[in-house]
Amino acid sequence: MMGDLVLSQDEVNPVMLALLDNGIDVTALHNHFFWDDPRVYFMHVHGMGKAADLTKRVKPGLDLIGHVTPAAAAASSGGAPLDTQKLAKIVGHEGEPSGAVYKITVGRDDLKMKEHGAAINARMGLNTWAAFTGSPEDAAIAGDVAMLESEVTPVLKALRKNGLDVVAIHHHMIEVTPMVIFLHYWGRGPAERLATGFKAALDELGKGASTHGAGQ
Repeated sequence: MMGDLVLSQDEVNPVMLALLDNGIDVTALHNHFFWDDPRVYFMHVHGMGKAADLTKRVKPGLDLIGHVTPAAAAASSGGAPLDTQKLAKIVGHEGEPSGAVYKITVGRDDLKMKEHGAAINARMGLNTWAAFTGSPEDAAIAGDVAMLESEVTPVLKALRKNGLDVVAIHHHMIEVTPMVIFLHYWGRGPAERLATGFKAALDELGKGASTHGAGQ
């Protein structure tokens, strides 16, 4: 089964979680338009199995379309600056401050990737990162996750189970081996909870072979 769901911004992540919980893979998430109101997103889905079983598995996601209550905006609490040492300890990697933003970047050194003979490394964009801002009680997180195809569904599940919203799923490069998929995510809440959610996604990376074949 392959398909494309047209979703409002508020429907994207509840529908995604319902599909993932029922064994349906989400393979891409993107927009088609600028300046649309209401904002509409397109989610591509994929599943394998008996046809009747697939209809049952996709139905919980379809049933949410048109029935999701818009999320209320979180109140800003101001307050103390982020405890960056605590965030680094949760994630397991040190970050760098830049003004009010604290960014943690983790390279994919396990992927020996080349594009047209040139090594693609963390500084070239083959990395996973999280940027934090706000206070310990009311923070925002935004970031990017670089995943092998086999890691996409586990990472999506980890982010959604921890309350982080997935904003986009796409690729950055063509004609490279291995194929790497990128997703963008966003969340708001207590800083430590956001860091825990990012760590859960990070823990899903690199579980396969330690090295992968070089590309062109």
